[in-house]
Amino acid sequence: MLFNSCSTNPVTGKKDVILMSEGQELAMGQQADPQIVAQFGMYDNPAIQRFIDEKGQKMAAISHRSNIKYDFKVLDSPVINAFAVPGGYVYFTRGIMAHFNNEAQFAGVLGHEIGHIAARHSAQQQSKSILAQVGLIAGMVIAPELAQFGDLASQGLGLLFLKFGRDDERESDQLGVEYSTKIGYDANQMADFFLTLQRKQEESGQSIPEFLSTHPDPGNRYTTVHQLAEQWQKKTNATNLEVGRNSYLRMIDGIVYGEDPKQGFVENQIFYHPELKFQFPIPQGWKYLNSPQAFQMAEPNGKAIMNLTLAPGTSLEDAARKTLEGYKLTAVESKNVTVNGNNALAMVADQQQEQGTIRTLTYFIQYGNNIYSVMGITTANDFNNYFNTFSGTMTNFKALTDQSKINKKPERVRIKTVANATTLSQALQSFGMPSNRLEELAVLNGMQLNDRVDKGMLIKVVAE
Repeated sequence: MLFNSCSTNPVTGKKDVILMSEGQELAMGQQADPQIVAQFGMYDNPAIQRFIDEKGQKMAAISHRSNIKYDFKVLDSPVINAFAVPGGYVYFTRGIMAHFNNEAQFAGVLGHEIGHIAARHSAQQQSKSILAQVGLIAGMVIAPELAQFGDLASQGLGLLFLKFGRDDERESDQLGVEYSTKIGYDANQMADFFLTLQRKQEESGQSIPEFLSTHPDPGNRYTTVHQLAEQWQKKTNATNLEVGRNSYLRMIDGIVYGEDPKQGFVENQIFYHPELKFQFPIPQGWKYLNSPQAFQMAEPNGKAIMNLTLAPGTSLEDAARKTLEGYKLTAVESKNVTVNGNNALAMVADQQQEQGTIRTLTYFIQYGNNIYSVMGITTANDFNNYFNTFSGTMTNFKALTDQSKINKKPERVRIKTVANATTLSQALQSFGMPSNRLEELAVLNGMQLNDRVDKGMLIKVVAE
């Protein structure tokens, strides 16, 4: 009955064409959740997890779809993002949690995400088959024929990062204001957070995820959300609305900021993994993306990519065979080699596609108790151009012994109390913050460097 699938939208009361039942929607979320947790990992902070669940359940109870079970999680990712998937699953990254400056900002974004679920936006988008490619390096489009390899770290996750239309985003903003006001927060604060997002967007080298690309302009949202906040406060006769600045800042004191070195980090074009104790070089000028499941590298024009993953199988030969099967590759040649004292197997393999042949070079390297696969992927026509680049990374895979890299600590947000009334800039410098990071820290605090700060006020700095 595909063509008779109208369903009443819980928010608008209007009929929507949704080609999936509520049961299918819930099942989609249940299936996706373990994949999301596997891709990003959970952020290990019971107090923050408790906070997001407590506020989330309170808000879900007053939402337009209080009948379904909701699940709220904080993911271990530095990216500034929050997203919802069909069936009541809502995720915030530690990156976005570090950038909120009070509970009310968090509550506004929480309401926005619950709004996507309440209005069944993701179910509608799924019905329109608007799937976004995810897991690829930000700001770069991989050639379509390589996309299946580029999506290595996130197979099956495409539907989770649906691009919502601007109308959906506006509706979710409205719901964010409504829901956060109803649970007692000042929704004007949500508008201020859009300014933080806008400034992050403008910071050089910072890429903002899909979360923002189809959203209305942050400046316009700022004005609209302030107007909506005023309307809802009048409508609900709300007084003494909570902001929760100090309580929020104290809760996130010590949250990991930026990349966590223990998950691997890049310095001077070399990727180091302190826990697994290996390192290898990244080709000059290539972009990269690190996740718990894979380290992906890509040439900026998208014509070649490389992935490092754990290989399936119990031996080098077994790993090669399973990789061939998994990607429907045909081996061209393979040989046993050693890579810096580690047993390895090097293999060239092809995949036939309508638009031509894809050729891969993979090194399977036995190191520690694991077998690592480093796969370079391009077209057969371009393979010779990239062969030396691929093998340059693969043959320089080696043990990490440098203690300064092994013991590298993550940066963390630290909450400090301002000693005297001054400017934010001077306060940050009094805590030893370097001048080249003052603007970044102003954004993190949701303030301008020349803003006044009072004696006793709490502010964020970044330190180990």
